[in-house]
This record gives sequence, structure tokens and C-alpha cells, in this order.
Amino acid sequence: MNKPIRRVAIVTMIMFALLLANGSYAAMFRTQELNASALNRRARDAEFAQDRGAIVAGDENKTVLAETTEIKDRFKYLRTYPDGELYAALTGYYSYDHARTGLENSYNTELAGTDDSLFVRRLIDMITNRTPQGASIETTVLPEVQQAAAQALDGQKGAVVALDPKTGAVLGLVTSPTFDPNEIASHDISKSDKAYQELNADKQKPLTNRAAREIYPPGSTFKLVTAAAALEAGLKPDSKVASPDKLRLPGTQTDLGNDSNCGGTQITISQALNVSCNTAFANLGLQLGQEKLQAQAQKFGFNQRHLSDLGAAASQFPDELNASQLALSSIGQFDVAASPLQMAMVTAAIANDGVLMDPYLVNTVRGPDLQPISTHKPAQVGTAMSPENARLLKQMMVGVVTDGTGGRAAIDGFTVGGKTGTAQSDPKRKPFAWFTSFAEVDGKQVAVAVMIEDADIERNDISGGRLAAPIAKAVMKAALE
Repeated sequence: MNKPIRRVAIVTMIMFALLLANGSYAAMFRTQELNASALNRRARDAEFAQDRGAIVAGDENKTVLAETTEIKDRFKYLRTYPDGELYAALTGYYSYDHARTGLENSYNTELAGTDDSLFVRRLIDMITNRTPQGASIETTVLPEVQQAAAQALDGQKGAVVALDPKTGAVLGLVTSPTFDPNEIASHDISKSDKAYQELNADKQKPLTNRAAREIYPPGSTFKLVTAAAALEAGLKPDSKVASPDKLRLPGTQTDLGNDSNCGGTQITISQALNVSCNTAFANLGLQLGQEKLQAQAQKFGFNQRHLSDLGAAASQFPDELNASQLALSSIGQFDVAASPLQMAMVTAAIANDGVLMDPYLVNTVRGPDLQPISTHKPAQVGTAMSPENARLLKQMMVGVVTDGTGGRAAIDGFTVGGKTGTAQSDPKRKPFAWFTSFAEVDGKQVAVAVMIEDADIERNDISGGRLAAPIAKAVMKAALE
């Protein structure tokens, strides 16, 4: 064999060896990655031919939120949502060309029956030639709470979150406007794509999960965090704080005003919370300093991600504040941003004697034989404040409802505490109306946060009590009655 031919042979052998090595590597180590690739239509076709498990509510009837229906087409099984618009923020959608969102995404392998926890079941199905089935997901959501939240919100752009303070269970989570996941889950690919494109282009952003995946200026609801920091620093509800009609922000020519009559130039912290006095809480924040205020915000869960089932966004308390920025941050302005989920967590921790529980949405994963595969155990995030100070702040919040700006949330026979808020991120757009609250009766508790985006109101703090508090009231009644 002459030298050029030997060279060609050697190169050819090396290329075959590399091809064999690459194929072996892909088969051994990249199978899961390649199967999960959005470009792999064979894997998607196989996945859509699976009998996907159901997603159900946490009520006694196990109300179905998502299920699979057997049909006569190339995929055999169609994903359907019996009350799609009501639960879309939770279930998300399961689509051929537009992937998955919500619980359909975070529990995809369990629902599809491909999770490692279902290996034995898959093996039995293969041996017995039985059609594979996915696991079912039992959520913590209560239909009566979800329905009350959606009805009370009544199509307004915004969100509602209801939590069990003692466990962190999500009892209700509604975002508006919403969408019908059945349209995107359609097996008519062109119809599904058209529905997705229209929803994605909609200026009202119906695909956006405003309850957990978006953050907004929380306005005066953040004064709960400032009040908690003050109590933890040794101040009392009756400690006096300066509350002038206007406060010149340090280092600026800008005056911070009040949206209501504070009741004097020196008032108690409790009174300042009742009437939501901006200048009093700005002075309180300046007195406490950034370190204490930031630490308190983080104890309530700011700057951390929670509720991974829905890919929730982390709420933010800014770093490196100057004095004027600190004053504004103390009343929930400047760069402070929170999700409705976060403000529900703040209220839940206060109601739970200062203990912050990790919010969760899925209670149990069950195999096709209905045997539990995994069950969630409530877990603490940490202690946001001492039990004694939490009880003091609870009483202050009750005062907001009985004697302050939150009167529209009062419920006969219930102990109700709350905090109103109105925030503005841009002078050119309408403000956000907020109300965060808790209710107790017969040993049961619920924490509820309501946010109305682009509220059709004038810029004043009472607006949170006028628009958002009645929504919270309806949800709290549904949860506890």
C-alpha cells in the first residue's frame, strides 16, 4: 500500500472511531437531554401519546383542574382543562409547539409517567403490555377560595393570593386577565399556534402570572416590614415618631407628603399604621437605617425565590441606599418591588407568631394506582420576628381595620387585620391598589394579598382600602366559613 492510500485509510479509521464514540456517548449520556429537546419531534410525539396524569384541587371531591381525554387522532390523548380560565395561572398549559408552563412544566415527568420514581411501574407496564399512565398531582388549592377570588377581582387587571399561615399552603392564586389553556393545548397545530400568538400579542398580557412571577412597587403595604423592623429594634406600638405634613427628603429639594391626615406632628407607630402616614414611616426608616430595614425585609423572604412550582420571581429590597432613597424605600417606593405572593407571605408570617412558612402548591404526587409517591411536608423559611412582636403587630393591623384605612375588610365574627397601599411606578400610568390582610376564626387562619394594576383611582393610600380590601374580604370569608 503506497503512502497516500495509507494516510487516507488512517484518516478514515479515525473518523469512524470518532463517529462511533460520539454515537456511544449520545446513547449513554445524552438520551435525556435529546429527548427533552424542543427540536426532537419524535420524543414529543411519543410524549403526546402518553396517558398523562390529572391535576386536581385540594378539596374533598378532588376537583379536576387538568385531565387527559382519549380521542381518535395521531396523538390518542388530548389534554383538557374543565375550568381552564379559573386555574390557568396554576396548571399552565401543555402544548405541542409551545412547550409547557405552570404545574404542567414543573411536574412534567411525573405527569407524563417518565419520572424515575415511576420506573417500577413503567417496567410492569412494559412486561404486561399495559398502556403507561402518568402520576396525578394533588394541589393545595380550594375551589371555593379560587372562585371567590376570581369573582371578586371581576376582570380587573391584578392578582390575588391566599395562604394558610400555619403551613404555607396556597389556598388560592388568581391572576387577571387570564386565558383558556384548552386553546393552546389543541391538537390542531395551526389553531393552537394562532391562539398562542394572539394571547402573546395581547397588550393586557393574559399569559402573565401577576400573582407570583411579576413584581410591583408594594406601596404602603411595605410599611408592615418597616413596623416589624421598628418593633424588633426595641420600639413599641406607642413609641412616638415625627409626622410632619411634609418631609424634605435628605439631600434633595423634594418634599414627601401624606395622602391622609396623620393626626399631629408627633404620633405613635400604631397610629401611623392606622392612617398610613408616609412622613412618619419615612422618618422611622431613617431612624432604623438601611441595615436593619434590609435585614427585616429578607427575613420576610425578600431577595429570595419561593414557590418554585410556578417559577416565582424574587421580590426585591435594594442595596446601597442614600438617605432619600432609604426614606422612600421605607414606604414601599423607590426600587422596592414585591409580588402579591410575597406580601401574602409577610402577612402570613405576622399572623403565624412571626414564623414564615415556605409557600407550596402541590401536596401529594400519586401513582396510577393512587398510592402516594411523594407528600409535601410544611417547612419553615425562618423566623421573621419574635412571637411577642408579631402579636403586637397583629393588633396594630387589627387597628387598621377597626379604626383606620382598612375598614372595608371587616367581617362580623372574625378577627381581621390588614394594611392598605397605593403605589405608583410611573407618573404617566395609573397607580397600583394593594391590600394585604389576615383573618382568624375558631382557630383557623388565612392570609390574603390583593393587587390591582392600573387602578382607576386618584393617587391616595385610601384607594387600597376602597378597591382591594373588599376583594380580600370575600376571599377570607370563602376560606374560613
